Amino acid sequence: MNKILFSLFIVLSSLAYGQTNKYDEVLNYYNAKKNFNGVALVATNGKIDYLRAIGISNRQTGTNFTINAKFKIASITKAFTAVLIVQLYQEGKIDLKAPFGIYYPNYKGEAKTTVTIENLLTYSSGIPNDAESLEMKSYQLPLKIDDYIDTYCSGNLVDTPGTKSNYSNTEYIILTKIIEIVTNKPFGTVLKEKILQPLKMENSGMLFSKDIVAGLSNAYTIDDSSQTITNDAPYFIENFYGAGSMYSTIEDLLKFDEGIFNNRLLNKSNTALLLAPNKNLNDVAFGVWYASGYGTFSKPFIYRTGGILGACSNWIHTIDDKKSIIVFNNTNGTNLYEMSEQLYLVNQGKAPDAIMPQ
Repeated sequence: MNKILFSLFIVLSSLAYGQTNKYDEVLNYYNAKKNFNGVALVATNGKIDYLRAIGISNRQTGTNFTINAKFKIASITKAFTAVLIVQLYQEGKIDLKAPFGIYYPNYKGEAKTTVTIENLLTYSSGIPNDAESLEMKSYQLPLKIDDYIDTYCSGNLVDTPGTKSNYSNTEYIILTKIIEIVTNKPFGTVLKEKILQPLKMENSGMLFSKDIVAGLSNAYTIDDSSQTITNDAPYFIENFYGAGSMYSTIEDLLKFDEGIFNNRLLNKSNTALLLAPNKNLNDVAFGVWYASGYGTFSKPFIYRTGGILGACSNWIHTIDDKKSIIVFNNTNGTNLYEMSEQLYLVNQGKAPDAIMPQ
């Protein structure tokens, strides 16, 4: 009997080792050929199957990445903002179908009487993103949230609310302000009290340009034509507010993933509400997207990307088999969705496909 158990242990250990080697092949390839420098994680139902850091975190000092590195997670922040809004709905403090002006009466644009909270969550408000044409210029001076909204998020409607989903930061910056008004607390405090502390996400928070955050990775921009790597241009990340100002570690983000999908942040029905795809708006959900199956991910999955200049991230959660694939990168030169597909193939016991040489 002992011999049988020992033999089984050897077989299982060999399989796990072989799978780890395949994961490593993916990371090594993307580091050597696709400018990936960062951390990758694969988990099943919240339990880590693979976790590895590779590449350079700080090119000035030559410091390599560790698995505990903190990253600017950019628009993944929107998923946190969406959860906070649905929590307030669950508590009876807001109505998702109500015009947002009920909660934000000092908003100066015409949208406050016709655009609902749900429209804001699904990028279907019709409010123009007046910062978009300026690219990063709207982040060159620190602005209080009221000033930012008055300047960049208060234009006349360009679409009928609820008819088109046009992705932008506008809606989620307005949602940030609504959270502050309804709770009478700063957004960062609400985030900490309602998500970060309950989930013990001790290495996550809001970023401010003046702060020194120990372990925060630098970010670098790669020029497509010359492949030259440069420091990200300076900007005030706080101007992204609840649309993109957070930092986190990859294991902390897994805690957030587990908190959502195991109903630790919302009850079951409101978790379903958060993640439900709007079929009339390209399957957008609240703060994330829902896909019924695409390419390598042949069954339904939720995904969320983030990117500000060189700080790039990708988060995927498959619904049926409860796989989480999270990838953080400190350059803009890698297709993280493609890389996530390769990691998923390995997790399914398959060889990485033709994108990678065998």
